[in-house]
Amino acid sequence: MSLRIALINPITRRTQGYHTIGSKIPQLGLQVLARLVPPPHEVEIIDEIFGGDFTEDAIRTRGYDLVGITSYTSGATRAYEIAAQCRRRGIPTVMGGPHAWAVPDESARYVDSVAVGECDEIWPQIVDDAASGRLQPRYEGRLSELGSRFGAGLQTLQPVNGRYDVSSIQTSRGCPVGCEYCSVTLFNGGPIRRRDIGSIIEEWNQTPRRFIFVTDDNFFGVGPRHAEWAKELLKAIIKHGKRRLWFSQTTINMGDDVEGLKLAYKAGCRGMLIGFESLNPESLKDFHKGINRKNANRYDDLVKGYHRAGISVFGAFIIGADQDTVDTVSQTALESVRLGVDTIQITNLTPLPGTRMYDRYMKEGRIFATNYPEDWERFTFVETVYHPKNVSAQQLDEAIYELRHTAATVPWVWRRTLRTLIQTRSLTAALFIHGMNKGWKRMARIQTRYDQVRFGGISENAAERIARLRQAFALS
Repeated sequence: MSLRIALINPITRRTQGYHTIGSKIPQLGLQVLARLVPPPHEVEIIDEIFGGDFTEDAIRTRGYDLVGITSYTSGATRAYEIAAQCRRRGIPTVMGGPHAWAVPDESARYVDSVAVGECDEIWPQIVDDAASGRLQPRYEGRLSELGSRFGAGLQTLQPVNGRYDVSSIQTSRGCPVGCEYCSVTLFNGGPIRRRDIGSIIEEWNQTPRRFIFVTDDNFFGVGPRHAEWAKELLKAIIKHGKRRLWFSQTTINMGDDVEGLKLAYKAGCRGMLIGFESLNPESLKDFHKGINRKNANRYDDLVKGYHRAGISVFGAFIIGADQDTVDTVSQTALESVRLGVDTIQITNLTPLPGTRMYDRYMKEGRIFATNYPEDWERFTFVETVYHPKNVSAQQLDEAIYELRHTAATVPWVWRRTLRTLIQTRSLTAALFIHGMNKGWKRMARIQTRYDQVRFGGISENAAERIARLRQAFALS
């Protein structure tokens, strides 16, 4: 039997634009699975970053025989709703991704089959079982060698409900850092597994977009062996790859590698997302972020290393550690700008299921958003879902609201663009940062409207924090 398959990326409705405003980045996992669908089956992607209205109509009218759903925790509530729609029409559903891996028994109550872990090797078997009417209730994936067989996405396949405006490619999986709040090391393993460079270049040259998000959780790795492989890949991109601009995610230590940074820029890299997480060494210790704790007193020099190579720095910070107070948000924003970070991402600490932090906080009785599956929609990184130690959850959320409110109302984007141009001496890096900061300001405006409904006006006690935030944006 030939199947008509839909692969769906569900999106939580509580993020007020954080998924759906800005660049439309592919859900690479669905493109990877689409490439592995054996003939003669047909496959389509529905990505709810373009909105959720299309999904129900498509399930009703497009004649699907199998629906595959991938989901992060924040999208799990929506995923279960989609599965219910499919069940009403007799369409078998299979669910995978980080949330199904973390709570497979819960997911099994809502879908016909749960795929636990990485699905590259087991997906063709799942499709064959569905085609022959033998779909199993659970499949167990494993951490396979990527090589030339796995990890590549079907780059030419676009969603039926929209068009991506950038491409995504993954060159490796796994991260040895093992942060307490992160599921990557547990889900994808600690050792970094690499794809064959020739396979990466082939996919690189097939991408239909001129800008690429290299989705590796740790592009450069943490040691000399990792760095040497990354450099070999960069040399291959320079020699054999089509001209593309791109950004990726890495650890702060890459700022020390002059050769690696020069190669990255020559290969088209214009930005790196770096998880600084915190400026407090004690918080880094609690997070088990040893590589940052080791380099915390060198952040300034390492950021300058990126800039000297022409690469902008996208700094990610997490607020809500046990040491944090209502002042931490404004202090972090100000200090990050002083460090030279080109764009910042400050998110709420979120103890995701499947992480050591979630298990510890549940044991301590600190997580209060436990009305599952409805409350999974609150695990969005823009809301505090547990009890912090030195501040209430609402006070912490209000402090981040102050950041968004300032970002939405103060003119700063062009100043930050000019500063990046001066720091990197790269027009394309500055334009990348301009787009990132412009998108962040637009999302802050959207979210601020919801914040105002929730919190009302800015607290009278926030004057000192607002002054620091205004100073941070003035330093742009």
